[in-house]
Amino acid sequence: MKIRLASLVSLVSLAALAAALPAAAQEKVLNLYSARHYQTDEALYANFSKATGIRINRVDADDAGILARLKSEGSASPADVILLVDAARLWRAEADGLFQPFKSALLEQRIPATLRGADAGQGSQWFGFSTRGRVIVYNKLSVRKDDVDTYEELGDPKNKGKVCTRSGSHPYNLSLFGAVMQHLGEAATETWLKGMVANMARAPKGGDTDQIKAVASGECQVALTNTYYLARMMRSSNPDDRAVVEKVGVVFPNQASWGTHVNIAGAAIARSAPNLEAGRQFLEYLSSDSAQAYFADGNNEWPVVAGVKTANPALDALGKFKAETIPVAVTGANQSKVQQMLDRVGYK
Repeated sequence: MKIRLASLVSLVSLAALAAALPAAAQEKVLNLYSARHYQTDEALYANFSKATGIRINRVDADDAGILARLKSEGSASPADVILLVDAARLWRAEADGLFQPFKSALLEQRIPATLRGADAGQGSQWFGFSTRGRVIVYNKLSVRKDDVDTYEELGDPKNKGKVCTRSGSHPYNLSLFGAVMQHLGEAATETWLKGMVANMARAPKGGDTDQIKAVASGECQVALTNTYYLARMMRSSNPDDRAVVEKVGVVFPNQASWGTHVNIAGAAIARSAPNLEAGRQFLEYLSSDSAQAYFADGNNEWPVVAGVKTANPALDALGKFKAETIPVAVTGANQSKVQQMLDRVGYK
């Protein structure tokens, strides 16, 4: 009797295991490598899983760390989707063969061609899902807005000793400088960069928030920053942040010419993605009105999809502006030449 009971228990256990195996095998997952470290993105991911039943396995690292990991893992990488910030980084990853082309009629319809990778016939290798403007902040007590309302004026002798920036080799600046090169040509851009170096109030250091604070404190008078850093300070509950914002003015450069430089946060399908369909669903989800609103309201970025309704008082206060229209893929591709210029003119 004991033997039969044991056999029966074994059979029941095997049956339960057999029933569980198909369920486990059918579980839908998405392996996401993300360089976005924003608390508000948690809701974005949770809503995707709720809507699709696809569970997200996420690896968080900075952009350089993610790209190094992808190279190290090679074809054995489990990554399905890569989230990176800045066109320079996206272009570099594409050039290194880390992505695959991807066709989506929905994404091509919703995302402007200037905000996605080049398409050689098989689809783009990456898509922008939010934008940030690269603006100029200035000390309202010591600088006239008219003296800093173009990027070119940052290299003009009238602003000598006034300018501060983060490293010229940071991707945010590489992309801006790549855009300027597209507008002015190589020779004029190098002359401009040399002028910026001559106008520095101090050696480049820190991040964009540090540049805003330096302008407010008088360490320098003029600086470059991405809009979402400024908007974050505008919405801050910290009175020190609000005090800084009160001391600086902001200008969207080149409104009378080619428009203000914009950069992107974007996503791509990994070259060896094991869950290609889940990756497609995730990228298309990021273009949905609800996801686009998260980028704007939660993280102070502008949506890339036209007509999306947002509720961000800081973005409303910054107002509408004319953005440049050259493809961000072009600005990313210019970064190697720009870096050589930076080396020649001593822009650290």
